[in-house]
Amino acid sequence: MTGQLDDQLGLDEWAAIARRNSRSVQTLIGWIFWDPEAVKRYGELGLPGGLGYIASRAAPFSGAGAEAVNAAFGSISPMGIGIVFAQLGEASNFLPYWRARNEAVIQGLKSFAPGTTELLSEWRIDLWNAVAQLPTVGRPNFASHLSYDRVDDGGLDGWHAVNAIREWRGDTHWAIVASHGLSGSEASILHNSWLGYDANWLSLSRGNSPESIAAAWSSLERKGLASAGTVTAQGLLLRQQIEDETDALGAEIWRTLGYERSEAFGREFEPPCELLLERVNITAGIRYQPASRIRESSNKA
Repeated sequence: MTGQLDDQLGLDEWAAIARRNSRSVQTLIGWIFWDPEAVKRYGELGLPGGLGYIASRAAPFSGAGAEAVNAAFGSISPMGIGIVFAQLGEASNFLPYWRARNEAVIQGLKSFAPGTTELLSEWRIDLWNAVAQLPTVGRPNFASHLSYDRVDDGGLDGWHAVNAIREWRGDTHWAIVASHGLSGSEASILHNSWLGYDANWLSLSRGNSPESIAAAWSSLERKGLASAGTVTAQGLLLRQQIEDETDALGAEIWRTLGYERSEAFGREFEPPCELLLERVNITAGIRYQPASRIRESSNKA
């Protein structure tokens, strides 16, 4: 997949490609989290929307147990994950939620971003070939997706390839967060401030309790990353560093795919992703799915 131009690009250029394309990767997957059709299907199976999301996303990794899923998801409420596991128990009980999400994905893409399933079908072979070459060490949630059976529908198969890429970047991101000695709750506070959101908005949106948020603030203050309920300049710089390191390591995905195809991915998927992001604005709100949004320069560290 690579060519002469690929070898000429520097680390910063590959990181810029990763930064750009990660928005489309996140949007292609993330819109389904709040999709009313998906939420309805989860409810019919027995779990309300947020818990159904956990069950559908965790299905490939559910055999590892609640604590492992909590570690992999990073900043999602441990209480919510615990409730899902307590109610569903066996890993096989997660599979109906996975299937329900699949059905909602196809229906939603055709309704809200026409042509996207056809585009994903065209891309699926290249994307899965790239996924197959990504390292699995230290990325257990991503690796668990590789053992799930491929689906027959070409558009959905392409969507799952993008989902695997998203989980690979996610595992990589949380490994970087951990390397800086941060917990998921601490990372959410830094991220929230880096985004310029109201205090604790991001943490609360992910179902974390006021007690866990307060403990995270205290820990950040001891580390010099927060003071008097405000993230310090040092904390913002650290959050920017985490973002930069995630883009740098995340570039592995796109180097594997190659420069020309990586550039084409951005060009071809950004238009439908704008439609899907508008769908998030409607179903969740304009602050949700921040990884899909371009930050204003005034909010940057």
